[in-house]
Amino acid sequence: QVQLVESGGGSVQAGGSLKLSCAASGDISNNYCMAWFRLGSGKEREGVAALDNDGDISYGDSVRGRFTISKDNAKNTLYLQMNSLKPADTAMYFCAADPLGNLCHWLLLHPTDFDYLGQGTQVTVSS
Repeated sequence: QVQLVESGGGSVQAGGSLKLSCAASGDISNNYCMAWFRLGSGKEREGVAALDNDGDISYGDSVRGRFTISKDNAKNTLYLQMNSLKPADTAMYFCAADPLGNLCHWLLLHPTDFDYLGQGTQVTVSS
């Protein structure tokens, strides 16, 4: 089993920044795909960013150039630096993990298929 605990959400004005953290524990290795996805009100799950077992990174089209995913292996913590935030970024953000580390890009496009999810952290961006 893998446990994922997100933190760092909050309210910010448009143009501001937030950094999300996801502490991973349990039976998880560096071979996992680690990712962030979000769920906005009335919207479907949207893949935000993913980091695969080779260190390759994928971003969703709507966040590319503004968000940065990173990982501290020593701390087993995944991060999402979010800059130039827009009201459209308002959503519940979830950390996700899956043992299929080489399928990260596909998983980003199919975020309902991740094996492990955190409880989520709310990000609200006001105009």
